[in-house]
Amino acid sequence: MYNFFKNLLSSFRLSDKLLWFIICLVSCFSLVLMKSVSTEGANYFIVQLTAVSFGILSAIILQSINYRDLADKAIVIGILCALFIVYTLFFGITVEGSSGVNARAWIKFPGGITFQPSELVKIGFIITFSKHLDFLIEKNKITSLKHILGILVHALVPVILTHLQGDDGAAIIFLCMAIFMAFISGVQIRYFLLAFTSGILMLPLAWKYVLADYQKQRIINQLNPESDPLNMGYQQIQGKLSIASGGLSGYGLFNGPRVANGAVPIQESDFIFSVVGEELGFMGCIAVLLLLLFILLKSAVIAKKSCDRLGTIICFGFFGLILSQTVFNLGMCLSLLPVMGVTLPFFSAGGSSAACLYLGIGLIQSVFINRESSGIGKEF
Repeated sequence: MYNFFKNLLSSFRLSDKLLWFIICLVSCFSLVLMKSVSTEGANYFIVQLTAVSFGILSAIILQSINYRDLADKAIVIGILCALFIVYTLFFGITVEGSSGVNARAWIKFPGGITFQPSELVKIGFIITFSKHLDFLIEKNKITSLKHILGILVHALVPVILTHLQGDDGAAIIFLCMAIFMAFISGVQIRYFLLAFTSGILMLPLAWKYVLADYQKQRIINQLNPESDPLNMGYQQIQGKLSIASGGLSGYGLFNGPRVANGAVPIQESDFIFSVVGEELGFMGCIAVLLLLLFILLKSAVIAKKSCDRLGTIICFGFFGLILSQTVFNLGMCLSLLPVMGVTLPFFSAGGSSAACLYLGIGLIQSVFINRESSGIGKEF
């Protein structure tokens, strides 16, 4: 036990302190927002505080483990991740929302605690997909069509499984992560163009056989949310009103009238940015974006400092996760994209998302700590 804590302390001393400082700022910011949206019937602050505490502790433990050792267990991690989602498909709990939303993406533990496995699988996917790509690069097979198809199958496993859960927001994020990681690994542009063209050609089939009716309606309504202001367009219209109402500096923390009245549905999670806009105004929105930008920049810098391509790919997997969730969440809040249930990284309520994102921090901290260790050459 003594050696365990000694190892944790040693890893923390070697970690990137600036990244930890940024994460602490983000955590405090998130907790303040959760305090603002909490009510007597829903104390999001306590849930978020628990998730953040558990996440930081888990990240410190994870950063003490060499990421190469984790990657060596990629097959086991991949199997466990797949089984985790399959278990949720059969034994998970279903959350029904408005307008036909029906997602079985959570499992329930004793005591009423719920957990969303896909959030943990995102971190597992970073490890398994990075190992897969690194292996192909090492064997000079990254340009082979046969092995590119293998990469595609690997990427589509979590995409399809989360789609079957009814969680297409997570499916899109998995796809974006795979694209980022494949691109940085040197997969040739022609394969991306081929995949993009195939996707465009398959859109009519996806519209008819893949998308649910409520998803089709969301896409149609996206062109003109005001056409259905009391149903499909309600959340986005109210979200934009809250963001605009804050002006330059907002009403002040805990003083937003629309926040207090719950004018925006799910304001604590998918639409937390509307809370920032109303209570902290344009300046608060910029602060959130800058903090997320700093996390992205630190991920890219650590990727550049990595002594091997595996570490680089892992860092860009996390980069892709944070960037894609940020873009899609802000797109939803600003009515630039349809509502798809994607949270704002680190800021939105949700114990599963918050805790698992800290695991991603622990993973890239491990890359930073082991940046001078011997490893396979980094040339692509």
